[in-house]
Amino acid sequence: MIGSAAAQNSAVDKPSERWNLYFQATSIGDYHGNFRALYSGAHSLQNTWERDASLTSTLYLGLRLPGDTQIYVDPELAGGRGFSGVNGVANAPNGELPRVASATPKPYIARAYITHDFGFGSEREEVSSDANQLAGSRPMTRYSITAGRFTVTDFFDNNRYTHDPRTQFMGWGIMYNGAWDYPADVRGYTWGWMHEFHTRRWSVRYASAAEPRVANGLRFDRRLFVNRSDMFEGEIHYLDGEHPGVLRLLGFVNHANAGDYADALRLGAQTGSVPDITATRRNGTVKYGTGVNLEQQITKNVGVFARLGWNDGKTESFAFTAIDRLATGGVSVAGGRWKRPDDAVATALTVSGLSGVHASYLAHGGQDFLIGDGALQYGPEYVWESYYSARLFGGFFASIDLQHIANPAYNQDRGPVWIPSARLHLELKLHGNSKNP
Repeated sequence: MIGSAAAQNSAVDKPSERWNLYFQATSIGDYHGNFRALYSGAHSLQNTWERDASLTSTLYLGLRLPGDTQIYVDPELAGGRGFSGVNGVANAPNGELPRVASATPKPYIARAYITHDFGFGSEREEVSSDANQLAGSRPMTRYSITAGRFTVTDFFDNNRYTHDPRTQFMGWGIMYNGAWDYPADVRGYTWGWMHEFHTRRWSVRYASAAEPRVANGLRFDRRLFVNRSDMFEGEIHYLDGEHPGVLRLLGFVNHANAGDYADALRLGAQTGSVPDITATRRNGTVKYGTGVNLEQQITKNVGVFARLGWNDGKTESFAFTAIDRLATGGVSVAGGRWKRPDDAVATALTVSGLSGVHASYLAHGGQDFLIGDGALQYGPEYVWESYYSARLFGGFFASIDLQHIANPAYNQDRGPVWIPSARLHLELKLHGNSKNP
């Protein structure tokens, strides 16, 4: 948070929460009709109509310990099944749907982590109460260590206009940088630690986290000196006149028990069989990449954003989705212009691509964990998404969303597909306990 020095220094005079408890519930229903498909494979999007729904509910518990230490625990319940088992689109349309085997809602612990701040100097910044955020103050210049279970997207690749599929864009490749194969289990969470040095105008952070044992797996690989993900990000805040902007630069290096597309093609040619990436898996296989993330306020109610992403494209798509190249950009408009300040309307175009060897693997009939039509007439996957989110009352929001997907799974022989969606989202503060510092 960036504000005036007076506002930051006055933070110590405001009450701090000892603990708080928030709740959210989100339900999304979506649909697609028939579309053109010259052929289909094991991991294709079904080309006849489908209608699906998802549901998540989360409790967010925050607890403050003495000495700038905080603990967060989030039990979560999630269920639902996406189109074709969440197969057939790289930039999948519903960010609330993991690729789990059962559609029945199941409980689990989403987050359980501890954060400690080491402060430098006396200046502090005010922090408001929110889910996984206790009201009070933190050192303005600080070194923070976080350890436990979390999703790395809690700390990396943030963007005020597109980061939360429960209230903003829902496509996988636009809510986060789709070319970043971030470490996670099938539900999107991992175990690890994160280090951050934060100042008023800039921050740098590093995290190391566990990779799943297999692509899109539920269990984690415990051989952390061999298989893990390392992530780095630098963030700078600036002002363009009176309108703030943020630029973030991301880098990552993954080591996993993953396969190699070129090796799979060679093995398939030698045996006269369809290439199989899983037959080439080796511990410590490296995948690396980078990303750029920009947000810029244009006026009080209008903001623009963009992301660029790239990874080497040589190694098996493992934890997030099958995108090697990414370019996305859009605009978000708050409803203050029509006297509904809590509403938002936004639109964005996302272009996803593959490396040459990755496309060749799919063209020869290979399968990734979520795409594979049995053949491929390659073309970039284009997704145009627009939504309107309206606050109906209190913490209750309703949204309508429309996506147009050209070349689903990078295949010019299939599509285009239209996907309309409706979303209901409830967020509540159940309780908080404050004290004067």
